[in-house]
Amino acid sequence: MTDNIRVLCFTSCGTKLSNMSSGPSDSLCVLTIHAHPDDEASKGAPTLALYHDLGVRTVLVCCTGGEEGDIQNPVLRAEGGPFYGLNPEQEKQKLALIRPGELAESARIIGFDEVVMLGYWDSGMADSPANENPDCFHQADLDEAVGRLVAIIRTQRPQVIITYGDDQRGYPHPDHLKVHDISLPAFQRAGDPAWYPSAGPVWQPLKMYYSVWSRTRLIAVNEAMLAKLGTSPYDEKWLNRPSQDDRITTRINVASHMAARSGALRAHATQVDPNESWWFGLNDEELARAYPFEDWVLAHSLSGYPNEDEVEIDIFAGIKDVISLRDVVSAPKRLTNPDPVVAP
Repeated sequence: MTDNIRVLCFTSCGTKLSNMSSGPSDSLCVLTIHAHPDDEASKGAPTLALYHDLGVRTVLVCCTGGEEGDIQNPVLRAEGGPFYGLNPEQEKQKLALIRPGELAESARIIGFDEVVMLGYWDSGMADSPANENPDCFHQADLDEAVGRLVAIIRTQRPQVIITYGDDQRGYPHPDHLKVHDISLPAFQRAGDPAWYPSAGPVWQPLKMYYSVWSRTRLIAVNEAMLAKLGTSPYDEKWLNRPSQDDRITTRINVASHMAARSGALRAHATQVDPNESWWFGLNDEELARAYPFEDWVLAHSLSGYPNEDEVEIDIFAGIKDVISLRDVVSAPKRLTNPDPVVAP
């Protein structure tokens, strides 16, 4: 199960790529699953940084190497830049060599204790020729891919898993869809000795969260950008994407850790333009004032669910209180789906 899996350790082995480790102690651990390098920066970086600083082991599973990405930073193609004068094939080859280093730096900034590469090739955007690559994640045998993830779960022993949700209408990338497809069966099978007996001693995670698209957050950020800049990169199409706010069960106050997001995004220099207002129209302090939370959906739990009128403030709620009410300024409220927005 572990032949194609690599672990990038930060606490015990520097930045050396190695085989699967023998497994941590049974301390608190959260494991988050992402499709490509840079997804860990744009989705949940402040939450993982916060829990790392609170003493929780944080583990990232990255399913692909992001080899099919495009250069988003125009400076890199300019004269003197690393991609200057390269043709598309040469760009892809160079990008595949650069992205692991970007991921390592992003993970260091966020504070991940380990990064585990699931070992698949990037599938590219939907309906692109890259989808047909037999080594890509999209083409991977589902049972085999689930088995790889089960082996990681049994090694890392997380109580909490964070992954992509079942509603990805806003961005139906093949690799993002596949992340969801392997996560739920891996969560269910990791604790069952009948499944993947060669993948190590069984371990049952207790909670699984989905990342979620919050229109409430986007509207708040959009309004803050308009107030600051007089303009915003978010048009009506973005502001009115399908809302999932009413599904949100868990809201983590990450105002103190917004720098993990901006720093990790900048680490992915090939994928993120540092002058792009989409990512950096608000600085860390302004973003924290506009919307200090990261929102999650508790999709599966063996340790209970919050009541319909309640919201969790801790992803370890019901397991061990890592964040308590005394640690936050005020308890967040449940969200509802915002009304349609008409952009100026």
